[in-house]
Amino acid sequence: MAHLTPTPVLEPGQDRTMILNMGPQHPSTHGVLRVLLEIDGENIVRIMPDIGYLHTGIEKTCEAKFYQQVVPLTDRIDYLCPMTNNLCYVLAVEKLLGLEIPPKAQWMRVLMNEMTRINSHLVWLGTHAMDIGAMTVFLYCFREREEVLKMFEMLSGQRMMTSYFRVGGVSLEPPLGFFDRVRDFAGYFPERVDEYENLLTGNPIWGLRTKGVATITAEDAIALGASGPTMRGSGVDFDLRRDMPYSSYEKFQFRVPVAKEGDVFARYMCRVQELRESIGIVRQALDGMPEGPIKADAPKVVLPDREKMKTQMESLIYHFKIITEGFQVPAGEVYQAVESPRGEMGYYIVSDGTSKPYRVHMRSACLANLQTLPTMCEGRLLADVVAAIGSIDIVLGEIDR
Repeated sequence: MAHLTPTPVLEPGQDRTMILNMGPQHPSTHGVLRVLLEIDGENIVRIMPDIGYLHTGIEKTCEAKFYQQVVPLTDRIDYLCPMTNNLCYVLAVEKLLGLEIPPKAQWMRVLMNEMTRINSHLVWLGTHAMDIGAMTVFLYCFREREEVLKMFEMLSGQRMMTSYFRVGGVSLEPPLGFFDRVRDFAGYFPERVDEYENLLTGNPIWGLRTKGVATITAEDAIALGASGPTMRGSGVDFDLRRDMPYSSYEKFQFRVPVAKEGDVFARYMCRVQELRESIGIVRQALDGMPEGPIKADAPKVVLPDREKMKTQMESLIYHFKIITEGFQVPAGEVYQAVESPRGEMGYYIVSDGTSKPYRVHMRSACLANLQTLPTMCEGRLLADVVAAIGSIDIVLGEIDR
């Protein structure tokens, strides 16, 4: 019989402490996360996150797929920001290929990446508020999220697992009326963010449950590998879109929200302000959208436009070859990181010169951010664990890949 690693166990330190399981079937763990707690009454003595209940083996599955077949798998790593994962993966492959991506494709990627950030933050805000007892905010956030998903469906044919970004560009030209619909959404969305803040930001109950709760210093956040709003809420001013730009982000003007308190309220404010900044980037992308192709001129990688083919038979041959044989990528290795709604999402890809990746590894922002939970919670009350987990904004699909 194969040796199985035993499930981690906390032993009570004294007779007065008790071991308590929180999850993995618990609504406030935001997925199948098990948290082992040693408690002294209502006080947290020790806390240990236990992951692995949603293991999918996606990284290993990538090695059996052609490069372009990996894109749908990246949708499912973090199902709340699938296009961000699409973008990180295709940027890494394009770096190995040395592909030059047309400006319109780059701007479309920025536009949809920020719409994805808005979609993700709306789910986070609605569920985080409901964890702490604010039900109305959940209904408001999902009202706007539904409009975002309808736009995703209009563009790609899918509401969630869009697979819209492809190696070499994007899959489809935006349909007629798409930009008008996005512009209409960008016009009224800031007022909707005002509604969220009117319900929460000045609410005394919300303040008591979030201010001074689950604090972490900038030094601890950096030492534990935190990134994104979890790190910026502790005063670390770093954002990959601005500091290591990709896909033409250097051409956009935006502010990186930072707070110094390092508590649940600070992380809340960072994400709410990011909603406002993202819709500003969306407006800039709409106003400055370049004309031109949406795919790179690389026939061996990207299916050429039909009008460039001499005959229909030539088009069919190209299509069949790419679908059945994939495309070869030069041998080498590359790491590409992007700023996901949760922090630094990175893809490390090793190519052995064939049409399938030799190794694909995802650097998960959620996995690193989850390491901050014991620092935030030990010494605090049991009820603060719920607020702390929500403020980290984890997605277990990204952790248990």
